[in-house]
Amino acid sequence: MEQSLHRYPSPDGLRVLMASSEAHPLIKTGGLADVAGSLPIALRDLGQDARLILPAYPRAARQLREPKTLCEIKVPGARSSVRILSGSLPDHDLPVYLVDAPEHFAREGNPYTDLSGRDWGDNAERFLLFSRVVAQLAQGLPALDWRPDVLHTNDWQTGLAPALLKDVPGRPATVFTIHNLAYQGLFDRATFDRIGLPSSLWGMTGLEFHQRLSFIKGGIVFSDRVNTVSPTYAQEVCTPSRGCGLDGLLRQIGTRFSGILNGIDYREWDPAVDPLILQPYDQGNFGLKAENKLDLQREFGLTRNEGAFLLGYVGRLVEQKGMDLILGILPGLLQDPDVQCVIQASGERPLELAIQTLAAAHPRQVGVSFGYDETRAHRIEAGCDAFLMPSRFEPCGLNQLYSLRYGTPPIVHRTGGLADTVVHASPAALDEGRATGFLFDAPTADSLWQGVQQALTLYRGNPEGWRRLAVTGMARDFSWEASARCYLQLYADAIAERRLAGAQSTQPEAA
Repeated sequence: MEQSLHRYPSPDGLRVLMASSEAHPLIKTGGLADVAGSLPIALRDLGQDARLILPAYPRAARQLREPKTLCEIKVPGARSSVRILSGSLPDHDLPVYLVDAPEHFAREGNPYTDLSGRDWGDNAERFLLFSRVVAQLAQGLPALDWRPDVLHTNDWQTGLAPALLKDVPGRPATVFTIHNLAYQGLFDRATFDRIGLPSSLWGMTGLEFHQRLSFIKGGIVFSDRVNTVSPTYAQEVCTPSRGCGLDGLLRQIGTRFSGILNGIDYREWDPAVDPLILQPYDQGNFGLKAENKLDLQREFGLTRNEGAFLLGYVGRLVEQKGMDLILGILPGLLQDPDVQCVIQASGERPLELAIQTLAAAHPRQVGVSFGYDETRAHRIEAGCDAFLMPSRFEPCGLNQLYSLRYGTPPIVHRTGGLADTVVHASPAALDEGRATGFLFDAPTADSLWQGVQQALTLYRGNPEGWRRLAVTGMARDFSWEASARCYLQLYADAIAERRLAGAQSTQPEAA
């Protein structure tokens, strides 16, 4: 590893430009923001020169520390010049570049949808422009006096950048990370014709996907290395049942595709020093966690009862996340007056209405908060006894990692990153001190019910066993450092691939 990186010239380590459509704490809708806000910092901690670029949404621009205009550039498809703003994260010296194109990004709220929850009608134009700017910056801008060795793009919103760079001499190595293959950035052929992409990019070997334009396919086809966010999910998406129509392509690229497990930022998520919770605690004083439980019950208007079994959920209300499975079992669970549930979620309106109806029928047992609130998410992790995560599929998942750190054993479907990070509380694993949570094998309400019943039985019947389960999870190391080292190796592989391809392209043809 050290030898391979040593060959690449940079006194400040490998130069990495990470492109993302969101990054915590500037703007966040999901796990992508956590990764984009944490991985570059972990890379810098390892001595690399990592930097971040994302659109200049108003919320992001307001939070940028020491912002200044770096330059203005001409971009095809933009009516006026695009400003590049530079600064850093509010709480870290990570260099950040914002793409300031008001016509495309000066919209309050969600980066992808309007206030009614519908996709912005010009998303193709918006993220093509972003990809064009990323591709320009990856080639080096005079005002920047910096050029990356590796361009690391993430999800469909940045997938066109590697495609735009494919024939650029001396381009950086490219890495593309799939955070959720179900979101592909699909548009009709008329959109492809309208937005001005080179006609050579249309076709089965380019951006065409069943006669539609696929942004994510650009990242997969044209990047030197492609990965997703857990080893098990990488295997799953190579099958027809989980590949969302792209399994054949992922199998075809072979060893260029892999899985690297996400980490979490223990500076943000550590119950021993978390300023957002009432009572800090750690493995040595696990009993103090109960104070956070009582505080959470008070906050949500639940019966204050330290002995109640309090379940938590934080996430989106979409089919993938399995909220319908939770709703399928809660009426039965709530017949027990000492079972409670706290939910923080947003998404599909029918699920919101169903949760509201349930909470209205059980106001002292069910607490609900719609929307995302970072502070409340911390308090739910610290205050609940167990965390529900019955996702039908889960590329990596972060909430189960937060739950482990906070001694809140997760109850999860055995899939993707959940299977990679949670050790099931089988009798043998409990006896050996390896268990950290509960896994069930089928994404059904019955299987989830069995998982919750197993957790409830251990919680009530063996309090010391429950404490050992919780503190074992707290001791697991899912910090970003290990993941960042894996990404360094991926970058080295991408650079080697790029150099090999460049050498082959310059060889004279045989007579």
